[in-house]
Amino acid sequence: MMRYCYLESMVDRLLVAGDDDGLRYISFMKGKNRITPEMDWREDRLYLGEAIRQLDLYFQGRLKRFTLKLAPQGTPFQLDVLRALQEVPYGETVSYGELARRIGRPKASRAVGAANARNPISIVIPCHRVIGSDGSLVGFGGGLEVKEKLLDLERTHR
Repeated sequence: MMRYCYLESMVDRLLVAGDDDGLRYISFMKGKNRITPEMDWREDRLYLGEAIRQLDLYFQGRLKRFTLKLAPQGTPFQLDVLRALQEVPYGETVSYGELARRIGRPKASRAVGAANARNPISIVIPCHRVIGSDGSLVGFGGGLEVKEKLLDLERTHR
């Protein structure tokens, strides 16, 4: 059974959802591709307490690496990208091209960008740490303003 709750954060209201397999979604409520609870989901903040606790610590600048059980879904390629994203250190950024090289697919930067855009567990799987090859902030489901806030938070507390 999928359980969910909402979290008010410094960047947006977030939907947090998971089941017995782990955390499945963190969705920006104002962003693109936002997730909304399905009819059979149950609101249960207590069930998601550890995710909420770690997210709160992150937004305070006191948590640099999440230790939550994650259960993202996607193609094998998308899951490779999501695993590689989790290796990008707090407070650092990487380009789409560099991320493609890290997964052994140096010519797949566009596909990496598409997989990054489908990240179901924003923030915890830090897709906000991916930038354009020229250092510019590009593409982010929560909006570029949110991406900038997250990167500023991490630079401040590095």
